[in-house]
Amino acid sequence: MKRASPEVVLFDLDGTLIDSALDLGGAVDEMRHRRGLPRLGAEHYRHMCGAGARGLLKLAFDMTPNSPAYEEMKEEFFSQYAQMLTQRTHVFEGVHETIESLIQAGLGWGVVTNKSERFTHPIAAHFELFQTAGVVICGDTTAHSKPHPEPLLEAARRLGISPQACWYVGDDLRDIQAAKAAAMVSVAATYGYMGETNNVGAWGADYEINTPLSLFKCLVLT
Repeated sequence: MKRASPEVVLFDLDGTLIDSALDLGGAVDEMRHRRGLPRLGAEHYRHMCGAGARGLLKLAFDMTPNSPAYEEMKEEFFSQYAQMLTQRTHVFEGVHETIESLIQAGLGWGVVTNKSERFTHPIAAHFELFQTAGVVICGDTTAHSKPHPEPLLEAARRLGISPQACWYVGDDLRDIQAAKAAAMVSVAATYGYMGETNNVGAWGADYEINTPLSLFKCLVLT
């Protein structure tokens, strides 16, 4: 069933607007190389890039947050990634056209990501795309991160609109959970990283899209 057109479309960042897998995977792979372990190749980590340091360190070193050296390794990963932020990261094909079409239709747009301000702000400054974003909420902008709804609710507050007037697009289960908790229409971006499961249908998203431009098959633009 078609939902009412939004006033604003909010997007997750990694795996939804930008493909950062090669820089994220490259950073943790460099950590393996530094320890004399064979490189697995940046693409090896693609499916878990949405899980951040937790998922990448698990793949690279079979390490969990309960491991004694986890915090130290996480900080090393962050430092390495900071050196590689935009080396191979790029905007997904179709994203520029999608954002331009939203603006032409009179809709606002913004970003809500679990990525910290430390990384998000330099990336946003690097890509011209983000100059038209009405809001950028990071993982440490509020006291909570997704799947908690607070980051999405903060975005709506800063834009001066109700959450019900927003749609949220993301490629992770946490994105859909956050959107539902915030009373926003949820859109699963199946072209993203998807984590450890491909059973996107079980997420319960209102819509699923397999390309950025597929969003317009869901929107009712008047």
